[in-house]
Amino acid sequence: MKILIVESGKHPYEKDIEHTLENLQSIVGGYIEAVYPFEDEVALVCNEEALFLPELQWNRIINSHLVIKGTFFLCGLGTEDFTDLPNDLLEKYKKHFWDITHFIPTPNGLLPITVRDIMPTE
Repeated sequence: MKILIVESGKHPYEKDIEHTLENLQSIVGGYIEAVYPFEDEVALVCNEEALFLPELQWNRIINSHLVIKGTFFLCGLGTEDFTDLPNDLLEKYKKHFWDITHFIPTPNGLLPITVRDIMPTE
């Protein structure tokens, strides 16, 4: 299954994995949770306990209501299961998550600092 992996402090990258629960859990480092914050047929799969694990770093701002902690990945949606992320959506979300965000704790909460970087063309 072709997915897009987004780790804290790194640019997103694609990876082909064998579609097993163990593989999905190993990528996010625990039990998986799928959220659907986009209009596209895409699942964002993350660690369901990430917000409660202090060792995980804040990763990316998804939208005004969702900030993800720890590694997550994006995959396509089949009729009953996850599937390959289509190439057009892979490129779209690689661009969307290309800039790296660092989070600085302050007395008023987290301060996100986004490092803009030009995505290389192939």
